[in-house]
Amino acid sequence: MRYALIGCGRIATNHIKAVVQNGLTLAAVCDVIPEHMEALLAKHGLEKEVSIARYTDYRRMIEEVKPELVGIATESGIHAEIALFCIGHGVHCIIEKPIAMSIEDADEIVRRAEERGVKVSACHQNRFNVAVQEARKALEAGRFGKLSHGSVHVRWNRNRGYYEQAPWRGLWASDGGALMNQCIHGIDLLRWMFGDEVKEVYGVTRQQFHDYLEAEDVGMAVVTFQNGAVATIEGTTNVYPKNLEETLYLFGERGTVKIGGTSTNNIDVWDFADETDKDGANKHLKEATSNVYGNGHISLYADVMDAIEKDRAPYVDAVAGRNALELVLAIYKSQKEGVPVKLPLKDFKSTDMTGEFDVSSNEDQG
Repeated sequence: MRYALIGCGRIATNHIKAVVQNGLTLAAVCDVIPEHMEALLAKHGLEKEVSIARYTDYRRMIEEVKPELVGIATESGIHAEIALFCIGHGVHCIIEKPIAMSIEDADEIVRRAEERGVKVSACHQNRFNVAVQEARKALEAGRFGKLSHGSVHVRWNRNRGYYEQAPWRGLWASDGGALMNQCIHGIDLLRWMFGDEVKEVYGVTRQQFHDYLEAEDVGMAVVTFQNGAVATIEGTTNVYPKNLEETLYLFGERGTVKIGGTSTNNIDVWDFADETDKDGANKHLKEATSNVYGNGHISLYADVMDAIEKDRAPYVDAVAGRNALELVLAIYKSQKEGVPVKLPLKDFKSTDMTGEFDVSSNEDQG
């Protein structure tokens, strides 16, 4: 299967690892900065592979290389534009989070992919973490009973050096803040585990320490689900001095699970009323990871390849990406308007938050 990667920045190495591990044919790479392509290929010992074409224009690459599958790992603000172009050319897509920056664009990706019969996967790779998969199996088996409540905490550190690596970071048009960039994986897991159907969300965001950005560095929210469960979200890049945790709690009438680690990769608590011998292996399960992105890209790529071959929906499809984005945007809208926001969200985009943390704007509000 011929594959091409669009965007060769920080996360791209995880995509190349997945390409190599799954035996895809890397036909081309694309980045507006040629040095990024060469550095990425050299990191994986592929710099001398003459069969790998290099492009600075993704449109030209798609039209000339004609890949079957692309990975989109550019700055977030152009994910939707690239995805819609690829879908229009019948190319299957794996889109890094967030799938888009507006609910309108996300809905259009879902619609056009269905219309064209193109497979689109949102790269929420933490769904494939061993700990997450075990919790999901227990949930689908009904072992929790009725769900009461849950929470996700993404308590990470991102300093000025991180944001200076790429000028698009922390801007409303191209990135968003801590919730949109760092915390959307945990938000995806929370929504997925609690049945996807959100009734209402009330959110508060702030810019506490990163006044050189446009967007938030901390966000908190209370979420009410259609099934009656409630949950809280805490996401921040303000933790001193380094990443602390990404933790997911699930509380049911007959089960309690806490998934912890720096990227929801460990099981810290695993208690069920119907405990079996197999549960012993899950208590204190730890999945080793080399970074906060975890190991899930490899499994996600394998699933998408299988979905293409068998003409089925990917495990993490475009709707999943749309749903995670919707919850982030609903928190943003709640912050902007100061009231709870009901879902589904009809029309909102990250740039609607422009000026939210400007000093003059806040002073005008009293």
